[in-house]
Amino acid sequence: MPMAFVLINAEIGSESQILEALKKVANVKEAYTVYGVYDIVAKIEAETMDKLKDIVTWNIRRLDRVRSTLTMIVMEP
Repeated sequence: MPMAFVLINAEIGSESQILEALKKVANVKEAYTVYGVYDIVAKIEAETMDKLKDIVTWNIRRLDRVRSTLTMIVMEP
């Protein structure tokens, strides 16, 4: 099953709002606020690679107050 970690930069002060919105996205398995270059990290799983790409493009990147994302797709052994 395709899996990815999405690193998210949020507008200042909006981390909690974005985190709550992420938890409502069906394929988001885990999401955390973090310190460092990025503000939030989310773990996503989907049935297919196309579905995974759609989730990032249409459900995460378009959340209000998300400034940018970096998606790291997990390699299968």
